[in-house]
Amino acid sequence: MLNTKNFSPKQLSLFTAFSLSLPIAIGFYIIESWLFALITFIVIFIGSYFLIQFVLEQFIYRKIKLIYKFIYQTKASKKQETYYKYILPQKSIDEVREDVEKWAEQKSVEIEILKNNEAYRKEFLQNLAHEFKTPIFAIQGYTDILLDGAIEDQTTAKKYLENTARNVDRLTNLLKDLDKISQLESEEQPLHKENFIIQDLIREVYETLSIKTSKQEIKCTIKKGCESPPINVFADKEKIRQVLNNLIINATRYGKHGGVIVASIYKTDEQHVLIEISDDGVGIAEEHLPRIFERFYRTDIGRSRNMGGTGLGLAICKHIVEAHQQTIHVRSKLNVGTTIGFTLSSKPT
Repeated sequence: MLNTKNFSPKQLSLFTAFSLSLPIAIGFYIIESWLFALITFIVIFIGSYFLIQFVLEQFIYRKIKLIYKFIYQTKASKKQETYYKYILPQKSIDEVREDVEKWAEQKSVEIEILKNNEAYRKEFLQNLAHEFKTPIFAIQGYTDILLDGAIEDQTTAKKYLENTARNVDRLTNLLKDLDKISQLESEEQPLHKENFIIQDLIREVYETLSIKTSKQEIKCTIKKGCESPPINVFADKEKIRQVLNNLIINATRYGKHGGVIVASIYKTDEQHVLIEISDDGVGIAEEHLPRIFERFYRTDIGRSRNMGGTGLGLAICKHIVEAHQQTIHVRSKLNVGTTIGFTLSSKPT
């Protein structure tokens, strides 16, 4: 059976005109003569063809052209106008349906992305406001108390000024981290890549943070078997130093007293090196893992803020690693510990 599903307007007009003309011509052939039947067929076929095509193009495909203008949402050039006028009507109804379905699917995806972005933007602004509000209100409170007379008591004044200074430091760190993220996102800070031994850099960061880790009696080591041979990486050394610094500070904050922080280094192939920083601390619940690299996202809001973090450390790590066109990941389990790993290139690309 003939399939008219994918007919263009002209094909559909021809088919319909032929279907109308043929039985009428056969009727005249039986009643009159073949010549009269042939003339009747030609006249009805031509007349019905142009009439049907006119109706299709004027009343149906005019609407379809409008649909296409809404779909593409662009001002058409002369060339495009010619396309819309002479080529587009040749499309079958089924092809038009497929185009509209593709457009609708694309719009649905775009709407979902916009909804997610809007939700993320609202959450980010709420978190940002809260991060600033907490130290600002604390500074305001301590200042008001001092102005109300507490400044006369030297012991009280010193205590409140120390608390004020801590909150000022927190604001300063927050602004610095926000500035770093803005620069990384806008690519205002180019990468200055060089070859260096990753184990040496890890040891340097351990040494720099030794005062913080010693307070918690945390032992910082490189995993046995990963200390040597020396492994070269090709990256921006100072930015990778910042990544390691942030990861080790996080491991110190959430590590257990008297615990360990272990760095592991693996050559995954000829071009990539995997660096992992592990702790044996409180761990992270599974539902939080997909979001820990988001700005200001905290698994335990009250406890995290009391520990003095800005909530931007892991977000900065993610931006730096991705700026190197590499990946960062996390594995964790509650009351077991957390491992955060990232890859680096082992040679110039």
